[in-house]
Amino acid sequence: MKKEKKEKKATDSKKPTAYIEGAGIVENQSITDTLTKNYMPYAMSVIVSRALPEIDGFKPSHRKLLYTMFKMGLLNGARTKSANIVGQTMKLNPHGDMAIYETMVRLARGNETLLHPYVDSKGNFGKAYSRDMSFAASRYTEAKLDPICAEIFADIEKDTVDFVPNYDNSLTEPVLLPTKFPAVLVNNNIGIAVSMASNICSFNLAELCETTAALMKNPEHDIYSTLPGPDFPGGAFILADEAETRKIYETGRGSIKVRAKYVYDKSENCIEVTEIPPTTTVEAIMDKIIEMIKAGKVKEISDVRDETDLSGLKLAIDLKRGNDPEAVMQKLFKLTPLQEAFSCNFNILVGGMPKVMGVREILAEWTDFRIACVKRKTKFDLKKKKEKLHLLQGLKKILLDIDKAIKIIRETEDDADVVPNLMIGFGIDEVQAEYVADIKLRNINKGYIIKRTEEIDQLKAEILDMEEILSSERRVKQIIISELAEIAKKYGKPRKTMFIYGVEQEEAAAEEEIPDYAVNIFVTEEGYFKKITPQSLRMSGEHKLKDGDCISYTYEGTNKAELLVFTDKHQVYKARACDFDDSKASVMGDYLPAKLELEADEKIVKVIAMEDFSGMLVIFFENGKCAKIPMSSFETKTRRKKLSGAYFDGSPLVSMHHIKEDAEFMVVSAVGKAIIFNTVLVLPKSARDTQGVQVIKHKNVSVVSAELYTEGMLPNPDTYRTKNVPVAGAFYDNDVNQIKFS
Repeated sequence: MKKEKKEKKATDSKKPTAYIEGAGIVENQSITDTLTKNYMPYAMSVIVSRALPEIDGFKPSHRKLLYTMFKMGLLNGARTKSANIVGQTMKLNPHGDMAIYETMVRLARGNETLLHPYVDSKGNFGKAYSRDMSFAASRYTEAKLDPICAEIFADIEKDTVDFVPNYDNSLTEPVLLPTKFPAVLVNNNIGIAVSMASNICSFNLAELCETTAALMKNPEHDIYSTLPGPDFPGGAFILADEAETRKIYETGRGSIKVRAKYVYDKSENCIEVTEIPPTTTVEAIMDKIIEMIKAGKVKEISDVRDETDLSGLKLAIDLKRGNDPEAVMQKLFKLTPLQEAFSCNFNILVGGMPKVMGVREILAEWTDFRIACVKRKTKFDLKKKKEKLHLLQGLKKILLDIDKAIKIIRETEDDADVVPNLMIGFGIDEVQAEYVADIKLRNINKGYIIKRTEEIDQLKAEILDMEEILSSERRVKQIIISELAEIAKKYGKPRKTMFIYGVEQEEAAAEEEIPDYAVNIFVTEEGYFKKITPQSLRMSGEHKLKDGDCISYTYEGTNKAELLVFTDKHQVYKARACDFDDSKASVMGDYLPAKLELEADEKIVKVIAMEDFSGMLVIFFENGKCAKIPMSSFETKTRRKKLSGAYFDGSPLVSMHHIKEDAEFMVVSAVGKAIIFNTVLVLPKSARDTQGVQVIKHKNVSVVSAELYTEGMLPNPDTYRTKNVPVAGAFYDNDVNQIKFS
């Protein structure tokens, strides 16, 4: 036996191995071809089949889950365990159970993510407004479809939408759901695809139904008159901005400022926040408030705590005695997520293609979709009624002679001949004859037949009405409008999110008050910063400095001064003098790289302080070019801390100067040539990274210094002055290092 095994093994080893064409051959392939072949299909799959909602308002994961629940009879039945629903959904959605369950959690009433939830839940489903309040496992929670889903699945069995096979061809699922209302705008929807995203805010159902009906009657209807703005499930306030809202309605892009709602408990001297913007969480707000308190930017708060319980969200902020709660909240609105902008990006799949649309265009697309659904349903009903009419017309002929029909059936010897004999005896077709032959013996009576044939006239009237509907789009729209009115009446709720008007004046009045007093600013070469009052400076001795360090920049101004800190990474960091504590000459001061959070290998090259963004920034580069940039180019509407592309990066920086008006500069090159020119010869450019104008030019030009010219720096200044640029400059007798710079 062992010998046979050895012989068989030896024989197998001698068998030729299979030949695979191209195996082991390495070919060079363009990276663009590889990306197109491998990455593009993935990107398209994410865009079309995962991340973006379609015109019915659902992503594929939502649609598969809800349809599974519908087929399980959970629209009218009792709740079942969520784990059971997740397991059934996996027949349509071949992903992990947790991915499916998380989808259900977001759709559930208990999570409070949606304005009109689709899942009626029981148990802990977490909260949308909490980062740390996680949902319970699927084996503990129960769910069923919310009553509003009846309007989503209405007439789905009447061929209103297309069905396609599931991933293993064992079941079919709908491509879209025949929603009777524009669900795509009723509930918020967020999706991140490849190279694109979608962020749709929710609108009040009653207002949206009214707006949709009005647009169907008049395409030029003013949407803003019936749809004043979004309605978020968490409530809060919208800072009214008609211009921005109208822009969103037309383009599908824009931002809406949302502010938290609060009440002040005078007896406890405590602010209670009960509603927050949809883009944040309670924990994120608390973390930011604590950060502001530690940074010394908010000194009016003694304690902040999360008191959220079964009754709902509650964030308590205890105030120190003597502080105005309104003023404190205005400061918190500016510094924390208690006020945030909801960025709208209405990117929706239409016909399998992503498209950013405004509200008007979205409702027009939904109307077209719904019109198609109503027509398909009407065609389905029309076909059924015509079939029924045809059967009843055959039954009517039997009424003429019931005894004859019984005689034909009784005298027919073979069962297969009953239908043909009835067809011959009464002049009816096979379908009608089959229907008559299948009637129970107990129903072959004149009363039953007369009662059934009385339906013929009613059926004829209904068929005529349906044919008229199919031929008239006006009738179809009337049906949709009546459905919208019924849904608004049945499911409509009062607005949760209200509006605040006159915000601009309010914000201007609540502008943070900065103490205004005189200060002296000192910056050392090593990057240490001191802000000292004149009184303290007069009483101080010498500055305390690090060994080898020295003061490189001084400025006399006020506590409201703006600071621009330029670095060798071509970035500028913005700060205010008031952001720094008052110091003394006897201390080292604040270390700017740490205070401004510079990168590890980033070095400061220039610090400029100013009371406003007036004047010009004059920059000289090693290649002999000079750039003149208005200081207003560095001004921003928001308090941005860092701007990239602060200056031209094509040549090493030589020097940087802030001037109030045009002045003379002396530029010296490495070959010993110098020029004196007025900056009026250089036109200002608003682009911060402009490369500037060539001012000194000769072979292998390399500028070593560029400073404001003052009398006495050169014995014969007119020799070096020029009225045009660029020029080569003039040699001077003294060595470059002996020039007297002020």
